[in-house]
Amino acid sequence: MKAKDLDKKFDEGGSILQHLDLSKARRPEQEQKRVNVDFPLWMIHLLDKEAKRLGVPRQSIIKIWLAERLQKASA
Repeated sequence: MKAKDLDKKFDEGGSILQHLDLSKARRPEQEQKRVNVDFPLWMIHLLDKEAKRLGVPRQSIIKIWLAERLQKASA
């Protein structure tokens, strides 16, 4: 499929997913790497309490708070 045909189909609201190879799709600077971090139990309890209050997993709270702190530090 030519690029102009793909653009037209997308602009008209049609699905173009069958024309994409999503196995090679990447989000720049969003690749993930697993790390292990040890937290004291009191911190885990507070993280779980806040996660429950917000209705999100503990890992989400950690990521959000770290991202906010890193953005402040780099500003």
